[in-house]
Amino acid sequence: MTAESAIYRPGVGAIVRASDGRIFLGERDDLPGVWQFPQGGRLPGESAEAALARELCEETSLLPDDYRVVARRGPYRYLFPPGRTKEGYRGQEHYYFLVDLTAPMERVNVATAQREFRAVRWIVPAEFSLPWVSEMKREPYRQIFRDFFGLEVA
Repeated sequence: MTAESAIYRPGVGAIVRASDGRIFLGERDDLPGVWQFPQGGRLPGESAEAALARELCEETSLLPDDYRVVARRGPYRYLFPPGRTKEGYRGQEHYYFLVDLTAPMERVNVATAQREFRAVRWIVPAEFSLPWVSEMKREPYRQIFRDFFGLEVA
């Protein structure tokens, strides 16, 4: 681990894609008006794939049999606002997975025990608007949309 990577909390993110090509975004329960992909930190010793399965279950109720991993890219890094930390880290470093939903879209349920999303939106990737995400995540989202969809988002 380098000194630079030691400031970033390791994590994963998921781009859930339905059979019609639309992707899932959730409106954060704690920040109305802020939308994002399911994401979260990795537990000590946890693989990225195991963290992906755990996070998708916790945030969307999806189980591994409900989706198929298509691609993995990253890391994508961002820093928290000055003075903020999480578990001693000053930012996050996520590997993102594109997953194709193999279950019906109705299988996605954000009313979970550890609720993180208040609302759901399914969009075509080209409909994405950068102001939907928190400011600290905008540059990683620009890169994610370039890497996974070949799109420049604004």
